[in-house]
Amino acid sequence: MMTAGHTAIIDSGGANLASLLYALDRQGAHARLARDPDDLAGAARAILPGVGAAADAMSRLKDSGLGDAVRRYERPLLGICLGMQLLFERSDEGDAACLGLMPGRVTALVPAPGRPVPHMGWNTLQIARPDPLLAGLGADDWVYFVHGYHVAAVDAGASLLASTDYGVPVTAAVRRGNLMGVQFHPERSGAAGARLLANFLAMT
Repeated sequence: MMTAGHTAIIDSGGANLASLLYALDRQGAHARLARDPDDLAGAARAILPGVGAAADAMSRLKDSGLGDAVRRYERPLLGICLGMQLLFERSDEGDAACLGLMPGRVTALVPAPGRPVPHMGWNTLQIARPDPLLAGLGADDWVYFVHGYHVAAVDAGASLLASTDYGVPVTAAVRRGNLMGVQFHPERSGAAGARLLANFLAMT
């Protein structure tokens, strides 16, 4: 599959980008790292990956000018893991102000017997509403999570596309206009993740 235009991978620092770049290459996508607003401006679509702490990632986005550039971006944009959380208003991780592009707050997962934190491993999706991002995915598909913070599904409101069960309903996928996010790692989620990336890359 070849995609029109290039895909910008927003460098928020701290992310291991090799597996994501490899997954995109397998889809025939032309991907480039975006380290400043000019790098993002000409992209047909963008991905905001992230690992680490919300406050650190937001500081790097602010210092590079990419935070404001993401807020202005009008083409398809996909946040992955921490990148999805940064789309919301605020994170309890470091009491960080996030991008504020979706209403809601990121809170810590609470450990319980059989449910350690971080939530690390494979889980299924409960689809809340159909969307082109999730086309071809259903309850039998497993995707890979690694996270200690989350947006409670009840707090995602109209943005919620899918949740997963980790003792409580955890937001797994969201969409608001051109902005999309997944809490899981599609680049590490086998065929289901490849399908989701293909769906996103087809968007213009």
